[in-house]
Amino acid sequence: MNLEQLRRAGVSDRRTRRLCGPGGPWRRLHPGVVLLRNTNPTRQHLLHAAIVRYGSKVVITGADALRAHGVKCPAAGEIELLVPDFCRVTARSGIRATRTSRMPDPVLVDGLPFAPPARAALDLARAESDPAQIRQLLTLPLYWGLCDRQQLLAELEAGPQRGSSAVRKVLRRLDEGPIRAHGLATRVLDAALLPPPAWDVTICDRRGRRIGEADAWWDEIGLAWQYRCGPGTAGGFSHLALAATGIVLVRCTVHQLRKVPRDVAKELVQAYGDAARTPRPRVRALTHPSIGGAA
Repeated sequence: MNLEQLRRAGVSDRRTRRLCGPGGPWRRLHPGVVLLRNTNPTRQHLLHAAIVRYGSKVVITGADALRAHGVKCPAAGEIELLVPDFCRVTARSGIRATRTSRMPDPVLVDGLPFAPPARAALDLARAESDPAQIRQLLTLPLYWGLCDRQQLLAELEAGPQRGSSAVRKVLRRLDEGPIRAHGLATRVLDAALLPPPAWDVTICDRRGRRIGEADAWWDEIGLAWQYRCGPGTAGGFSHLALAATGIVLVRCTVHQLRKVPRDVAKELVQAYGDAARTPRPRVRALTHPSIGGAA
């Protein structure tokens, strides 16, 4: 709450100073911004305080914006704000305010203005120099189905070109198909409430000879899930070889993950029960680097 609101409520500046003093029930977060309790502010308190301090024209971007759109990612560092370039800003501890001529149309979540997912991810990525970290940040909105690669490219082209070469290089090489599929699969598993599997494995016999691939694998019971199956036999016949070993196998398409996730989750739960009741097949799995690093 700002001082003007407190004055309208009948609280004088003098009384506010006393209530925010040592041992008082209130806490001052910024000049002219007061938290009406004397406890450690939550992240949400700090976001509201930043908007009150810098005005209604600013937009929250970065990790806080991605979290507001539903992405599971940490947001414990500085609050990142986009400020119209005609506004004067004063640096404050815990806040990074960037003046820009390209203010995005804000998305309101719980009364706070946030940048769209593509802009928020790119604002984070531009501040990084490590290609692996840049890739991780660009993967987030794709993984959670908030935008596609083309929207990221369009946002990148519309923004400042200086300092964006590393982001551009990573984005051009990014294959969004497996990333988005993995994100959909993870949300299906959240609904199924099954133990976490190993992702992207090669199933071999006891002598190490390849039998087939699994997008997800529950090793303790021998359950395999292939969720990137194409129509017909486009994916070959490895699923027949897997089933012949006694592996319980669930197969579906990315379209099914998107359109009928509950049906897929129900089939997985049933298959998990079937696999748990049958002897584990005599196979072993070789894991590969997971495409699901954005989880």
